[in-house]
Amino acid sequence: MDENKKSCDLCGLAVEVEGFELKTLEGDKRFCCEGCKGIYQMLHEAQVLQEEADDSKSTTS
Repeated sequence: MDENKKSCDLCGLAVEVEGFELKTLEGDKRFCCEGCKGIYQMLHEAQVLQEEADDSKSTTS
């Protein structure tokens, strides 16, 4: 039943809005909001893959 609904990888609430995702060494993580995504990113920065940062650097060159 819960196959269509994913829970936030930080707080456990239902993920109802797409777009709050991070790629990590442990796989893709999904979050219910920008706040949870940011907190997870701060707490686990060594595990977060930095492909978004690489994309923004190449556009400023």
